[in-house]
Amino acid sequence: MYITITALQNLHGTKPLKLDGIIKLVKEPDNKYDTEAIVCEMRYFGKIGYVANSTNTVITGCMSGGRLYDKINDEYFAKVKFVTGTAAIAKVMTSDEYIAEVENPESDIHYLSDNLGKIDVDFISKNIKGDGDDS
Repeated sequence: MYITITALQNLHGTKPLKLDGIIKLVKEPDNKYDTEAIVCEMRYFGKIGYVANSTNTVITGCMSGGRLYDKINDEYFAKVKFVTGTAAIAKVMTSDEYIAEVENPESDIHYLSDNLGKIDVDFISKNIKGDGDDS
């Protein structure tokens, strides 16, 4: 399952984005513009943008923030896969990918969250499938 990261130009640009860099996804229900907003954060930079949630900003083949919103916990993770001049495409981690990152003591995931033990892996495994299955 892939998502578009937008609003990069309003913050740090594409500078923080590196291939396979970990992005923390945080629901932002009090956002005054979008009640299904999902903010994106990275180690060293903090907030880098938002999951695109408009037909004008979602890159073809990616899931919108609104479709993703109910499929993840209040906090979850994705990895950068492509970077363009104004946006990025990230892959939302499957539960197996998440567990592998948590088990890697050098992963940036440990610097992005104090709630790793609170992620409902069973919920994620029901909602986030591997490549080719966007159920």
